[in-house]
Amino acid sequence: MQKKGIFYGAAVLTLANIITRLLGFVYRIYMSNLIGAEGMGLYQLIMPVYMLVWSISSSGISTTTSRLISAEKAKHTSNIFLILNQCILITLIISLFLSITTFTFSDTISHILIKDSRTSLSLKILSFCFPFMAVASALRGYFFGLQNSNIPAISQVFEQTVRMAAIYFLSSLFIHKGLEYCCALAVIGMAAGEILSFFYVFITYLLTREHLHKKPTISRLTSLSMIITMALPLTANRVTGSFLSTVENILLPQRLQLYGLSSDDALALFGQLSAMAMPLLMFPSSLLTALSTALVPAISEALATNNTSRISHTVSKSLLFTMIIGIGTFGIFLIFPHELGKTIYSQNDMGNILFSMSFICPFLYFQVTLSGILNGLGEQMLIFKNSLLSSAISLVVIWFFIPRFGINAFIAGWLISLITISLISLRHLNKIITLSFDLRRLVIIPFISIMAAVLFSKLLYKYLFISLPSVISLFLCLFLSAAIYILWLLVLRIMSFKDILRR
Repeated sequence: MQKKGIFYGAAVLTLANIITRLLGFVYRIYMSNLIGAEGMGLYQLIMPVYMLVWSISSSGISTTTSRLISAEKAKHTSNIFLILNQCILITLIISLFLSITTFTFSDTISHILIKDSRTSLSLKILSFCFPFMAVASALRGYFFGLQNSNIPAISQVFEQTVRMAAIYFLSSLFIHKGLEYCCALAVIGMAAGEILSFFYVFITYLLTREHLHKKPTISRLTSLSMIITMALPLTANRVTGSFLSTVENILLPQRLQLYGLSSDDALALFGQLSAMAMPLLMFPSSLLTALSTALVPAISEALATNNTSRISHTVSKSLLFTMIIGIGTFGIFLIFPHELGKTIYSQNDMGNILFSMSFICPFLYFQVTLSGILNGLGEQMLIFKNSLLSSAISLVVIWFFIPRFGINAFIAGWLISLITISLISLRHLNKIITLSFDLRRLVIIPFISIMAAVLFSKLLYKYLFISLPSVISLFLCLFLSAAIYILWLLVLRIMSFKDILRR
């Protein structure tokens, strides 16, 4: 592996994530203005089905492909293409079955599970992209295993671009037909993005793969056993998580009605939370999502060569960067929630949701990085148990507390579940490797630094930038907050350029 392999890969994926999320914001702002919060809520009801299918057919295989190929690469074996071909075959068979099942029973799913018949058409359309999505995920896992992040990064941006183009050019044909067809329009864009992204990744794979003349050193049965042993707990974790997430998303609007909201208002609030606030909240985590993805093959490779010091160093630095970004994001959403909600979505009440959710940021981001670390170490069972515990807490809160306290109960329950599983993961991780966990460097100094930065910027926003357009003044304040925050961390030696550039 090259000296800057992990952070180079993370940087490439970060750039792709930022571009994709910027495009995604434009798309969501356009769609929310086009179909409103209720339409976005209807579209969001489709997403758990999409994520459930992805979890069953793709998630475990993609990570398994990445881990096994990175380990075989470290040991310089000739088993890479045998593993890849079997992974593709497994995910293709599963996805074809799910595609046919979803199309055939779309009416039943929409009536009984989603409890909104307007989603039936969208489910039929969505089912066509499942095989393309699954095979593309396995191929991306292959590239990640080789620590080549360029191809997955480009495919990610390409997919989002296709999705936006489809929405833009087809909107005039669907928008006047009602929310059912507006939701179908968004799904058509999603399906088109998945299909064309597959063709890009597949063609690139054919053009760049090495033609090895050596025979594999393991049998097909051994390879299949390796894949299944690793993929099953990963898939079980993702499937269970997606299923429980689906249950949460179905129950949440229903329990909000018991709080006193009408059906339309409950769906609109659900759309604000899941389709508008969450993408905005997760936008700064682009680096951490990329880092988590890059950590899996990097740690797997170090584990294959028994390089424990390398693993310990990588994990400690990754957790430090995670806390820096998480606490920084917390400060920004804590001080500028109403400005962000009004400027981006033109909705005054978005600020209240963003303020409440700001406290989640450090723990939510921490879980992103911890997931990559634990996956790289092969700790899938711990991830699975944490996922079950987190969902159990959320379901209890949704069922018992939302009818009494509303949406804030859900946010509080989510925060409690994140803190709980973070502590469990850290305790287990510290038993495997030696962690450098300095509370002053990880929490106290970053918190003081970001609060000083955002409060200073807020004063400028109120008194100096008041005459500027709101978009420009907000951008200047956010940029200034980030610059002051990073400068303080560099001056106080919490991080350095050497840390950023080193492996």
